[in-house]
Amino acid sequence: MLFTADHDDIRRSLQKFIANEINPRVDEWEKADIFPAHELFKKMGSLGFLGLNKPTVFGGSGLDYSYALMMAEELGAITCGGVPMAIGVQTDMATPALARFGSDEVRREFLSPSISGDYVACIGVSEPGAGSDVASIKTNARSDGDDYVINGGKMWITNGTQADWICLLANTGEGPVHRNKSLICVPMKSKGVTVARKLDKMGMRSSDTAQIFFDNVRVPKRNRIGEEGKGFTYQMIQFQEERLWGAAACLKAHEYIIEQTIEYTRNRQAFGKSILDNQVVHFKLAEMQTEVELLRALIYRAAEQLVAGEDVTRLATMAKLKAGRLGRELTDACLQYWGGMGFTNETPVSRAYRDSRLTSIGGGADEVMLMVLCKMMGTLPGSKGSA
Repeated sequence: MLFTADHDDIRRSLQKFIANEINPRVDEWEKADIFPAHELFKKMGSLGFLGLNKPTVFGGSGLDYSYALMMAEELGAITCGGVPMAIGVQTDMATPALARFGSDEVRREFLSPSISGDYVACIGVSEPGAGSDVASIKTNARSDGDDYVINGGKMWITNGTQADWICLLANTGEGPVHRNKSLICVPMKSKGVTVARKLDKMGMRSSDTAQIFFDNVRVPKRNRIGEEGKGFTYQMIQFQEERLWGAAACLKAHEYIIEQTIEYTRNRQAFGKSILDNQVVHFKLAEMQTEVELLRALIYRAAEQLVAGEDVTRLATMAKLKAGRLGRELTDACLQYWGGMGFTNETPVSRAYRDSRLTSIGGGADEVMLMVLCKMMGTLPGSKGSA
């Protein structure tokens, strides 16, 4: 069994925290287009939520990945997408490689304060010309004695305007594109780091997203995570947790929209009966609930394998793909049943419609997920086993 009584204890604490400290302020943060990351993360860090599966020596709880997955699922109960995504960047996107491959020195400097909530982290992979195509990044970290000198830029960086440090993927050599990159911890206060702008997004409004430039930014090589040239490999491993997190965080969010739609359509009348009484509506909602449970089963299976130390690239990719597709179908169908009210910003379904659209883009677009799966199946042109 994936979850135990210990999981349930933490789950209840997190549910209480979300109900008391986050959801009452979500509307305020959505209107402001930002939430106070340092304030919220410090509260979460003090309660141990930011390092459930991180090493105890650096302030974590030392638990297995199932606890991190449980947290991701519970964060879906937050009534917006932006805040849970920002938390997920801190716990499951910017720090897994650091926790696993970083030196003790670099973990003390960057991981420990991220677990305590004293630091806000962001992950710098995507660029204007290289989103899902990670191998094509151009940001360069040139060797200069004991330092790297970094030049380039990153785009769509969640937490970017508030972050204290960035887990940066940069080219550190001239070799093959899959073996010439390194992950480097870069303090955002470093000379030459510029937050060029805060992006104005369709959804995820309460999460700040930035474009960042690096102009001759000098950082010590000791800030590198693991071995030089292994950055692409580390990031692909890190993507497993990111994609599972993204899928798991959709579960309760999807269920909430189904519940809200049932309540609204039950009370809305048209042609002498409730909207919910139409078979096309209650049948569709039953189908959507079934799809959510199927997605949950896939995610749990992947998590069990990850806890067992297995490579879950295939299942995590499937979960990410399915979560994005389901989010688009579910929110579109539910918004339709809300009618004109669904087209207003004051309803939860319109927010979910905008926020959920990112799942099919961020962390690897649907098309990239399909390419990964086809390559593993041997059906991608040019891959082993294809025609």
